[in-house]
Amino acid sequence: MTERLYYGDSLLAEFDATVAEASSDGLRLYLDRTAFYPASGGQPFDLGTINDARVVDVIDEGGRIVHVLASPVSASTVHCRIDMARRRDHTQQHTGQHLLSAVFAEMRGIQTVSFHMGAESSTIDLNVSSLDAATIAAVERRANEAVMENRSVTVSYQDAAETTDLRKASDRDGTLRIVSIDGLDRSACGGTHVRSTGEIGPIQIRKLDKIRGIVRIEFLCGLRCVARARADFEAISQIARSFSSPLDDTPALTAALIERSKDADKSASKLANELAQYKGRELYQQTEPSPDGLRRHYRELEKGPAGDDVRALAQSFVANPKAVFIVVTNDPPAALLAASADSGIHAGNVIKAAVTALGGRGGGSPQMGQGSIPNASDLPKLKGSLKG
Repeated sequence: MTERLYYGDSLLAEFDATVAEASSDGLRLYLDRTAFYPASGGQPFDLGTINDARVVDVIDEGGRIVHVLASPVSASTVHCRIDMARRRDHTQQHTGQHLLSAVFAEMRGIQTVSFHMGAESSTIDLNVSSLDAATIAAVERRANEAVMENRSVTVSYQDAAETTDLRKASDRDGTLRIVSIDGLDRSACGGTHVRSTGEIGPIQIRKLDKIRGIVRIEFLCGLRCVARARADFEAISQIARSFSSPLDDTPALTAALIERSKDADKSASKLANELAQYKGRELYQQTEPSPDGLRRHYRELEKGPAGDDVRALAQSFVANPKAVFIVVTNDPPAALLAASADSGIHAGNVIKAAVTALGGRGGGSPQMGQGSIPNASDLPKLKGSLKG
């Protein structure tokens, strides 16, 4: 049984221990006691060193904890150091989660389903199908007020059968480790936590996603929040400098620029359509009718598939009477066929028959059909069947 020192002191940085068991290669150690936290309850494992060997994983095996090392250790007693920057970050995120979950429950009766702490951000899954911006803002503000109130965070132990006032009921038997935020929260938890809410630092809810009938919120606490706020500020400042405008004017200028861009896209699309119609009519006039009275235009493209400009040209060409427009692309091997309503040709059916015969797929409407074939070596056959 490993004595878990982190239960009593989340800020214990160094400790000595006896090696209770080790693997034959010295890369896996079981200690009589440890302050290294194993991955559990949504919180990642600690890093650090045992003697001079780096700890690369910490695994909870029930009664014992195994420390996985990057290099072997053969000593019977060891000196251990925790990576305290990582530990402090984890205590900020984990206690911040307790605080946020408590505030969601207090203000809106919303319960936390699960928690995950990532390398850059953390998430809470909530038992609601949606959340509005006003609720997010109110919860975030209340949580930060609780941080500034510097409420004490304490650890106590109580028999599960006698515990009835937890934010979320525990399904465990025996003695529970209870982490309490003074006047706000009591939760059964085995993780590492700060000593008071002021040590959490600022809390920011970044975004939310709807997943399988619940809402997942992403949040940052402490130095993560500070680093993200600095990165956001630098990014927005760069945009403001490109506009030669004050920072606060950036959202309005960006919105105006987007609208102008949309207007420009509409104008460009309209002009491209008008140009395609002009070119289609001109091409139709330049194309001599075949003996069957149909004017056929054929073109090959090295790269495909046929883009909007080619489709617009084809549609403009066959808007005229007795017209057929054929496009074949070499890469990928594919074809497009457009036909006028009075051509006597069902474009979709012709394409489907041509590509299906060569192991491909295709189809479409009477006026426009598209299809592709799997083998470029069959392109000559496809071209021949479409040219008729």
